[in-house]
Amino acid sequence: MAAMISIQNVYKVFGVNAKQGLEMVLQSCDKRKVLEATGCSVGLTNVSLDIEEGEIFVVMGLSGSGKSTLIRHINRLIEPSAGAIKIRGKDVLKMGDAELRKLRQTTVSMVFQSFGLLPHWNVIDNAAYGLFVSGLSKKAARAQAMPWLEKVGLADYANKYPDELSGGMRQRVGLARALTVNAEVLLMDEAFSALDPLIRHDMQDLLLELQRSLKKTIVFVTHDLDEAIRIGARIAILRDGELVQVGTPQDILQRPANDYVRRFVDKRGNTEVSQPSAEVAHA
Repeated sequence: MAAMISIQNVYKVFGVNAKQGLEMVLQSCDKRKVLEATGCSVGLTNVSLDIEEGEIFVVMGLSGSGKSTLIRHINRLIEPSAGAIKIRGKDVLKMGDAELRKLRQTTVSMVFQSFGLLPHWNVIDNAAYGLFVSGLSKKAARAQAMPWLEKVGLADYANKYPDELSGGMRQRVGLARALTVNAEVLLMDEAFSALDPLIRHDMQDLLLELQRSLKKTIVFVTHDLDEAIRIGARIAILRDGELVQVGTPQDILQRPANDYVRRFVDKRGNTEVSQPSAEVAHA
């Protein structure tokens, strides 16, 4: 069975001389030499991943590892320098403007660390934002968004404004907004990283609870191995734009691919591998 998302031999070079930089990368030059010769920085090097339908797939690594760059390729917020990206077998890179816009509105939703809420809109309108963009009337959009506010526990706050909410509440609004358009794929870029530990744990619980019934394909970016282990069915670890290891939480913990991964494992807390995450992802 074909993967929901297939990332095939993706490279990304940033800079004015990106074409020259890519040629050097393809000749196995390291990032430092590429930067010195061209002024370009290498974001991703030959990354290939298959992400299954209904899976919570976690991408992790340190700052600068390329994890956020990678998931922004899925909905083409960033254009690759080389490679292919397919969703349900369809090449995203071959989509025209209208088709790409439709993909972002109906198939792939994104949740950011910074919440991305409009401060002058109330909670219900922020949650319904994607529906407004798609052309739905205000009345219909709000009616469609309200059940999702109920699911994330914010129905009583529908008429409040973002500055009246806690950080955890704002992130719940962001999650509701992503779910309201009923997209098949959720991209969550460090979505819980700005939250206090207890609130972060609650948001992880909420995500797992919602996933039991929704069975979305979720690509979740984090720098925290404990979080990755708790929610992920599989984990990909990046370093300097290169894929280091892909596996289940048990694979990462018991068979780290190299010293880089082993350092993550050695520094982690006492989080247990969450059986529900695997069951949810593959239900």
